[in-house]
Amino acid sequence: MKQAFVDQTTSVAVKDTEVPVPNAGQVVIRVVVSGTNPKDWKVPAWFADKGPTNQGDDIAGYIEAVGDDVVGFKKGDKVAAFHEMRTPFGSYGEYAIAYAYTTFHIPEKTSFEEAATLPLAYMTAALGNYQALNLPLPWNPTSERLPLVVYGGATAVGAFAIKLAKISNIHPIIAVAGRGSAFVESLLDRSKGDTIVDYREGDEAVQAKIKAAAGGPVYHAFDAVSEKGSYQNLSAALSTPAKIAVVLPVVDYQPPSGVTITRVMVGTVHEPPAEGKTIGDREFGAAFFQLLGRGLAQGWFSGHPYEVRPGGLHGLQGALRDLKDGKASAVKYVVRIAETEGVSKA
Repeated sequence: MKQAFVDQTTSVAVKDTEVPVPNAGQVVIRVVVSGTNPKDWKVPAWFADKGPTNQGDDIAGYIEAVGDDVVGFKKGDKVAAFHEMRTPFGSYGEYAIAYAYTTFHIPEKTSFEEAATLPLAYMTAALGNYQALNLPLPWNPTSERLPLVVYGGATAVGAFAIKLAKISNIHPIIAVAGRGSAFVESLLDRSKGDTIVDYREGDEAVQAKIKAAAGGPVYHAFDAVSEKGSYQNLSAALSTPAKIAVVLPVVDYQPPSGVTITRVMVGTVHEPPAEGKTIGDREFGAAFFQLLGRGLAQGWFSGHPYEVRPGGLHGLQGALRDLKDGKASAVKYVVRIAETEGVSKA
């Protein structure tokens, strides 16, 4: 099969490799469409000593094979899945590996392109809202006013955080955005106080407008940007005790007293928790991926706007470099594997 490998310069090489075989608890998916994420160019730069790697984590396709102890999936099922980061056989290939509990069925009406925008960004948003910030869960929505700031509302993570917050009846949502403001506007409910703050107006304006939009204390923020002054602005704008969820490491910054910053990372934990420990993110992830499948089937959740980059795996280099250059706004880049030269079209 063909796989694409990304190096520290964001150069992509497509190579012929073996087809993966699932271990216990895993599935092999024939990839139809792969999504892309900013981490796909960042991680090879951070871990250059590891060499070029298949960085794809957003899988959409059909079950090809199942490992031992897998229930609920069979060959031919239409699915999407999250691939465990920094492990072999990611979604930048004809076949990919995922754990069954990070895999979910997608309905016929959902395109592979839409499904490929979801796994990593959706789960990051869910972990941020409900594990890091401890906001009310979708099946137990709040009946009280609960302001939430989402910094980077036009990103896939930010947009999914907004969508989930709305399902939890969290308002007002104060979305910080720029070029993607028109898209963010389509997600908000102005009748419930939701609004947009334009980060291009400068740090002082952002801080002041967040406070004004909240109309009182605001204790929670999801920072889907986590750089260029974002968590500094949030620390200055929030009331204490404040919680901020971030998606990147906090560098050279000590938050003020009363502000707690928690980094959100989507991983895969294979073993059950030790005796006396809580079930934690592993079972949360299993539950929320299945919830996503139900949301797609029932129509109350949807993917992110996407742009298909031509050339299949050969189109990844341009897509990742555009992500690196900040050209993507309110859009996910996806690739169709069958468009790769030399790939079987069957």
